[in-house]
Amino acid sequence: MNQLQLFLPCAAGVEDYLAPEVLRITGLPPGCVTKQRGGVAVRTSLAHAMLLNLHSRLAQRVLVLLSFTEYRNEQDLYRAASEVAWERWFTPRESIKVEVTAQHSPLTSLNFAALKIKDAVCDRFRVTAGGVRPDVNTQWPDVRIYTHLSTDSCSLYIDTSGEPLFKRGWREDKGDAPLKETLAAAMLAASGWADGDADLLPLYDPCCGSGTIVIEAAQIACNIAPGSLRRFAFEKYLPFRRAEWDAIKKEAKDAEVLREPGQKPLIFGSDVAHRMVDFAQRNAQRAGVADVIEFRGGDALQRMPPIDIPGVMLLNPPYGERIEVAGVAKGAGHAGRQFDEEDAQAGRFGARELPQTQEGGEFFSQLASHWKKNYPGWSAWILTPDLKLPGKMRLKEARRVPMWNGPIECRLFRFDMVKGSARAI
Repeated sequence: MNQLQLFLPCAAGVEDYLAPEVLRITGLPPGCVTKQRGGVAVRTSLAHAMLLNLHSRLAQRVLVLLSFTEYRNEQDLYRAASEVAWERWFTPRESIKVEVTAQHSPLTSLNFAALKIKDAVCDRFRVTAGGVRPDVNTQWPDVRIYTHLSTDSCSLYIDTSGEPLFKRGWREDKGDAPLKETLAAAMLAASGWADGDADLLPLYDPCCGSGTIVIEAAQIACNIAPGSLRRFAFEKYLPFRRAEWDAIKKEAKDAEVLREPGQKPLIFGSDVAHRMVDFAQRNAQRAGVADVIEFRGGDALQRMPPIDIPGVMLLNPPYGERIEVAGVAKGAGHAGRQFDEEDAQAGRFGARELPQTQEGGEFFSQLASHWKKNYPGWSAWILTPDLKLPGKMRLKEARRVPMWNGPIECRLFRFDMVKGSARAI
């Protein structure tokens, strides 16, 4: 298991940040890492696969490529899956699930393709395990097998992660559509907040919801591995070595940076819904960073800077078919955002309503005026699918970074605050 081809899928637009993260985590030479559409390929070992599961904040999963073949029909898929030595990875006591994705595949039914691959895996075990075959479990499988079909090629992967990596293990309190932790980490990476060896600037999310962005930032500041609270699929696989994994986890634990007694926090979150602030505080406690973040309630249109030196604001404001949430608490309404439980990285917002225009233009205009008056020297990064947001805020963006929030194409805008009135557009 020392010569594996891994693939780490990520949200579209995050590949440029995932590749250097993989190099930093593994210490591999750059030639071992290749950016691809929707992820990063890595030539390395199972030990590095475990390390990446534990430390990657940007990858959605860590997959091992077991077969790459050409195909024309479902029988070719059956043959390809039959030739994989699945028995080297798991026993028929483990349950399986087969998932198929495709891009320009000539096949008419991906469900039938998944069925043929499942049959091939089970038939191989009937031969190698004396007639015993694994069960299928579509909800909580022990082993996830991923297949990707192009026009003429079939890639078969075994998943080493299990639950997707955005599930860090600390989120129990949340709103209806929480921001995925992997997307929060991508926003932090794009902002450059934690780049370099310089001291960290203050970080503030004035619409923090259940705390995803600031908790991710606090774990980065404390060098806490994002996967330190959860289990992984590879722990059930035959090549797994408990002593090696325990040593990897111990090294990560020893590298954590504890906050010094009396040290003032540099990471701040606030939310107009006090219920969400309570959620965020409890999540931060489970994540091991409760004493690193200062949470407060308050309207984003009224909150003053949490610290007397300029810093970075990073936020994911509400969006959807209607913006019904923002600065004034009037109940427990939620934004109409799209949300997919498994892999889409959809948005989050708590109990806020703003009975303004459908597009929220008045709110954003007021927010920009508030920031320009009270936050000189700060930079504000806003993730939104609204390409017209700078016009609504009457601000000129310093940067715009393309990102995908699940199926929604977004931009991460950077605005640099200069004291004075927002410019007319």
